[in-house]
Amino acid sequence: MSLGGAIAPRRRGGLLLPSPAMAKVCHSCGRGPAFGHSRSHSMVATKRRFDPNLQKVRVLDAGSPRRVYVCTRCLKAGKVTKAL
Repeated sequence: MSLGGAIAPRRRGGLLLPSPAMAKVCHSCGRGPAFGHSRSHSMVATKRRFDPNLQKVRVLDAGSPRRVYVCTRCLKAGKVTKAL
């Protein structure tokens, strides 16, 4: 299924969503940044962002190799097939 030039489909929870060209989300599971607070010694809350540990790897996607961001949890669990 081709959706056009730079937009490639990705799966998240069984849904097929169009993804931007290079977003900071996992290609396999769709895991992206989470938001929360940093707490100082005086318990002052400032906003912060928890990014997943993404690595750029060559994977087989629809039979052809391409470089995508994959989180280390998916790499460790073997959810992606690396292209050699």
